Formats: sequence, C-alpha cells, structure tokens
Amino acid sequence: MTDERTGALSETGPYRCEQCGALVTLSEPGARRRCDNCGAETLLPLELPAESTEQSMVASLRAVPPWLADPGALLVEPGEYLCYQDGEEVVVVPLTREWTRIGRSLAADVRFDDPTVSRRHALIVRAPDGVRVLDDRSLNGVFVNGQRVEWSTLAHGDEILVGRYRMHFARLEPNTGEGLPVVAAAAVAPGGAERD
Repeated sequence: MTDERTGALSETGPYRCEQCGALVTLSEPGARRRCDNCGAETLLPLELPAESTEQSMVASLRAVPPWLADPGALLVEPGEYLCYQDGEEVVVVPLTREWTRIGRSLAADVRFDDPTVSRRHALIVRAPDGVRVLDDRSLNGVFVNGQRVEWSTLAHGDEILVGRYRMHFARLEPNTGEGLPVVAAAAVAPGGAERD
C-alpha cells in the first residue's frame, strides 16, 4: 500500500482480518501482523481507492445505501444526522450538540459495543463553517469515503467507517412520505437491545 503523503509503502496498514473481517492498523512498521479482535495472523492489505480519480468517485456513489436515496423519509426535522443500518432498522442520530462522541465507551454518544471500535474512536464536531469528523486516537482509524483521515469535513451522503460500522452523514429537510422504520438512538442500542 502506498502512503499518499510520502509515496512509500505503508507497513502499518490498514489491513482486514481474513478470519473475522476486522480492520487492523499496526502500531508501528514491522510489528507482528496479528488481529486485535480474534488473534488470527492472516491479515490482508486493504486497498483504498485514490480520492481524486473519477472511477473511485463513481464507486463511492454506488456504495450509498438505498435508504439514503430518499433521506428525507428518515428525518423528523431539518438538521444534521448520522445514519446507520442495524439489522433491518435504520438508526438516525441527530447531531444537536457541538461534539458527538463515537466509541465503545459507556460515555460515548454513539456507542458500538464491538472490539473493532476503540473506547474513544471518533468525534463529530459541529461548527459554523461545517461539520467535521476527527479521529480520537483510535486503533483502527477513521475512514471517510474509503480514505483514512485524521479529520475531514463532511458533506451529505459521506460514508464514515468506524471499526466495522458504516455510518452516513446526512444534512437535509424532512419529507412527509413514508420511509423505513426509524429508531431513535436514545431508545435502542446498536445491538438492538433497549436502553434505560
């Protein structure tokens, strides 16, 4: 894999575990290639498309899930949201505060109880000049539209990969048509169990 900043091959990853599918980034070049999730040593290089090519932009557009094609059907009111699929349901998380924490910690606003997600994995920051996602020193990194980022400004429809979870950023006006079932993030945990 080529590091776009230096043009050199990156020995730290990202890799995908052939056994469990987890994303793995090594702590340092030359470190033992072993999955943090299942312990397997069969890590495959994760090939990421170059952001600037027209072909990767078309592929990125194809990766948008069908439920995001009419995102107004998912929303209750105008605003900015994180949306992700949990089984048959689409979870919609309104971004109403300046900071939204994503991670495995009980203190996270968007919590994924999964070993591929760091306790403090990512932050969504709302500012007058836009919404950004920041990597919060995660082990497996944060990817926006297939590119690993330290931070990135978000646009409607952008895919954010945190561990094995794919979320999409949406900014839109609501529509009154019938849509997919919407689950309030405060009511249902990512695993489907109800919270108190």
